Amino acid sequence: MYKRVLLKLSGESLGGHEGKGLDTDSLKAYAKEVAAAVRAGMQVAIVNGGGNIFRGLQGTGKGFDRVDGDKMGMLATVINSLALSMFIREEGVDAQVFTSTPMEPFARYYNRDAAVAVLEKGGVALIAGGTGNPFFTTDSGAALRALEVKADALLKGTRVDGVYTADPEKDPTATKYAELTFDEAMSKHLKVMDQTAFALCSDGNMPIIVFDMNKEGNLARLLKGENIGTVVHK
Repeated sequence: MYKRVLLKLSGESLGGHEGKGLDTDSLKAYAKEVAAAVRAGMQVAIVNGGGNIFRGLQGTGKGFDRVDGDKMGMLATVINSLALSMFIREEGVDAQVFTSTPMEPFARYYNRDAAVAVLEKGGVALIAGGTGNPFFTTDSGAALRALEVKADALLKGTRVDGVYTADPEKDPTATKYAELTFDEAMSKHLKVMDQTAFALCSDGNMPIIVFDMNKEGNLARLLKGENIGTVVHK
């Protein structure tokens, strides 16, 4: 069903159950899923969040300047991408880290054509640093990169199996949406992605699929066209 996708992972997901720091078991599990998808013929780009290390917006309530805090958050996404890339390579699949601002020799400066070339050669392009600007989330960065690399869909890997009317981990009466339009998602102020990301994907007709990345094999099943998670579309 999908040839090329952009996978968005939260920083907390790389931090394991506590959502902090780097959890090697989580990194290995995600790397295995991504590598299997690539070996099956899919092209996968990845954007990671950085909340397991530092989240700029939360830092403002603790005395951090928002602009500098967001810069720190961008650096956190680079650390996460470097870590995940190592485990993907251990699975036998090439993985290259790109950053939105120059950071050689730690990673390659992002260029759309260079990232696409990695995908077309059977590698994984991890695009870090968000948009390179403060006041934009990594969700917005993921939407931007998905449009740039001409992905067939933006996959939002979470620890729940889709979008619900409320947080299912807090509200047992929450019900799952099988699908939503972008207008519905924005009008209902659903928190799975921010409004800017929804608007970008709506304008670019980029479907978003929210699914449980922690269930083994889910990524492969989704890429084969199985109805997993919630689809947000025009």
